[in-house]
Amino acid sequence: MINSKKFFYTYLFSNNPSRSRIKQIADQLDLEYTYSGGKPSKKRLKKILDKIPYSTNEIAIIGDRVFTDILVGNRLGMYTILVDSVDYYGKKIERNKFQSIERFLAKIITGDLI
Repeated sequence: MINSKKFFYTYLFSNNPSRSRIKQIADQLDLEYTYSGGKPSKKRLKKILDKIPYSTNEIAIIGDRVFTDILVGNRLGMYTILVDSVDYYGKKIERNKFQSIERFLAKIITGDLI
């Protein structure tokens, strides 16, 4: 496995309320983390961003939710990367109702395809 810490800083910022679940993932990846992040609110994420030596235009947020991950990233001037949701085993969830609805609403609001 490549040690990504040599090349870039990674932080796990999750809205998931389960501390034990997010800690387990963070420990496996050797990452710092936040659970119950409160996205799309900027407050908690901004506190984390203020502690790292990068400006928001040098940071990307990767997420599977338009109205949480992508919205907060856009509000903070970050690069945003929308990915498909995956299940416990890392397999793409083919019929994600929430993601389909969010993408449809975002298309209506912005007039763009996401």
